[in-house]
Amino acid sequence: MKLTRINTASGDATAAIAELREKLSPRGDVVSPAGRERTIALFGAPLSPQQVVEKICSDVRDQGLPALLDYARKLDKPDLTEAEMRVSAEELSAAHQQASPELLATIRRIRENILEFQQAILPQDVTVQRDQGGGKVELRQRYLPLQRVGVCVPGGAAAYPSTLLMTVVPAQAAGVKEIAVVVPPTAFGGFNQDILATCHELGVTEVYRVGGAQAVAALAYGVEGIPRVDKIVGPGNLFVALAKKYVFGEVDIDSIAGPSEVIVLADETANPAFVASDLISQAEHSPGSGVLITWHAPLVPAVEAELEKQLAQLERGDLARVSLEAYGALIITQSANEAAELADLIATEHLHISCDQPEELLRQVQNAGAIFLGHYTPVALGDYYAGPSHVLPTGGTARFANGLCAIDFLKRSSIIAYDKASLAHAVNDVRLLANKEGLTAHRHSVDIRLQ
Repeated sequence: MKLTRINTASGDATAAIAELREKLSPRGDVVSPAGRERTIALFGAPLSPQQVVEKICSDVRDQGLPALLDYARKLDKPDLTEAEMRVSAEELSAAHQQASPELLATIRRIRENILEFQQAILPQDVTVQRDQGGGKVELRQRYLPLQRVGVCVPGGAAAYPSTLLMTVVPAQAAGVKEIAVVVPPTAFGGFNQDILATCHELGVTEVYRVGGAQAVAALAYGVEGIPRVDKIVGPGNLFVALAKKYVFGEVDIDSIAGPSEVIVLADETANPAFVASDLISQAEHSPGSGVLITWHAPLVPAVEAELEKQLAQLERGDLARVSLEAYGALIITQSANEAAELADLIATEHLHISCDQPEELLRQVQNAGAIFLGHYTPVALGDYYAGPSHVLPTGGTARFANGLCAIDFLKRSSIIAYDKASLAHAVNDVRLLANKEGLTAHRHSVDIRLQ
């Protein structure tokens, strides 16, 4: 394999890592040859992905349902009708009845795992009371769920019930009452029956056969038959990511997600086969990035040998190989501390600490979307099963961003209550600042109550 090799003894690894990251960054301004031909056919001009998204979103915003259906027919399903855009209750029920008992039992177990964790992290309302100037002050912070949320689920040849679980269940844990799911329109045969069955199992009744930027716009602005939402979550392709960025401010979003990525921090106790399997598991998303950082140099050739062996055996091995050769890296550092510093600099989506004693390194790492400890915690547990959501910050945004969780479906309000005596106690401080800022009406609103 032709993976990028970096040894920090030979120089700074920062530039090489930045080059890998740049390759993976979503680019809305680049027009590929295929994209040029398609946009000329659809729009009469060679538009960039960003320009395509801006046009689609503005058309859906201004024209509503006709524009949504027009783009859905042009881009996904030529014969889509208004009547079949929303999946019927009968279709959802039929898919659920036809689903395998094993799938439904698995969904129920995973839902319980997610629900347990997401409910445990929900914040409690806070009340602070003070006695001031012989009066009473009460300060509260109240949390309430968002009313309505939109969930984007990828479609196409594969389907992702796990995306539904990792987005819908945290929202339900927070108390969200209305959840609208959008899936690119297909005949809903094959894999996509699992999406419908999962929706029914989770109690989601509002599912639409729309995808792409047009679905994001419909959720953000609202069209006839699809009321606008308060927040849009869930992954998608470049056009979905750019559309979520475009509508942010009209609604909230979870993140602008890029390709999946993992860093494995490994010492001499790491099993090369385990390490290779984690690198491949994210690379198979294609594109996806897998990076090994180790201070035990003999591990690198052992992992390379395992990569070759496993890629040859896996169904999606060819796709994963392309991703690893384009976006993967094997990095040798001079110490565990340097490895942790480098991982922090990269701020990856998934960080696997493959050591017998992972807690020591955990204390040194600040920036990662999700962290997996020890040899028997593969990233796939977080993707599918454990409880935290697998919707995580990518592209270095773990420096400041968080993974999706139930808290993200809450809004909080500050509640403030003073009586006359406590207001009189505060009046001089309020007057001073109001005068300093020249906002005399603010001062007056206090003074008039104490005359």
